[in-house]
Amino acid sequence: MVLPALVWLLLFAYKPMYGLIIAFKDFSFRAGIWGSKWVGVQHFQRLFSSYWFPIILKNTLTLSLLSLVFGFPMPILFALMVNEIRNKKVQSLIQTVSYAPHFISTIVVCGLLLLILSPEGIINLFLNFLGKDSVYFIQEPDMFKWIYVISGIWQQTGWDAIIYFAALSGVDKSLVEAAEIDGASRFQKMVHVYFPALVPTIVILLILRCGSIMSVGYEKVYALQNSVNLIRSEVISTYVYKIGLTNQDFSFASAVGLLNSVVNTVLLVVVNSFAKKVNHSGLF
Repeated sequence: MVLPALVWLLLFAYKPMYGLIIAFKDFSFRAGIWGSKWVGVQHFQRLFSSYWFPIILKNTLTLSLLSLVFGFPMPILFALMVNEIRNKKVQSLIQTVSYAPHFISTIVVCGLLLLILSPEGIINLFLNFLGKDSVYFIQEPDMFKWIYVISGIWQQTGWDAIIYFAALSGVDKSLVEAAEIDGASRFQKMVHVYFPALVPTIVILLILRCGSIMSVGYEKVYALQNSVNLIRSEVISTYVYKIGLTNQDFSFASAVGLLNSVVNTVLLVVVNSFAKKVNHSGLF
């Protein structure tokens, strides 16, 4: 019974891995993977010596770390607060509304952001009402990271909270009743009953999040980019797309992708080991 799934995994997950060898070759379609010239670590050296490397590394880490610091706790807080709503219909309504932004296309979200943040957008209309000058936010390089992070929180908080809602539903009711008998307030119940129940889930999701800290999806960044904010918005994924794929330099794109995966794997192992020492729980 397991054989079909095993065959699928081997064909579509493991077999394509041999293609990583093009990261060490000067790949051409005519020569093929095995016939292409071996160049060793030339593509990695090219990346490290590039003018853009420190810029894209800094931008990638900035967006990832800000999203982690400000975005990761939001679903936890949201789940804890919604869990305290006694009216089940209101609770369900809030959950449903909070899920909705996740299903909006990233391109549509970017289009809305461009409209809202334009000189004629609603935010600038409010600033004008207060007597302030209009600001074209999307052309302010230092504003890009906050636009990316805040819009990401709005789009993902409700969806990411689903797993926490599931964890909260499994909390032993006798613990809640004991806390209520002891006179615990809602806040005390959240801190001493509900939050400890979420800790194992939080640790697992935090480890997974740290394991993808070097991976910032290019779609949203690319859609919000322009020539003015490029110095703050160019990340590894958009750089690879432009230099590696648009220019058909597949070997260079593979080298950068391989480096990214190796760094993410190392981070995953390190954070998992640290979590096991501190909290005695981890992925493996």
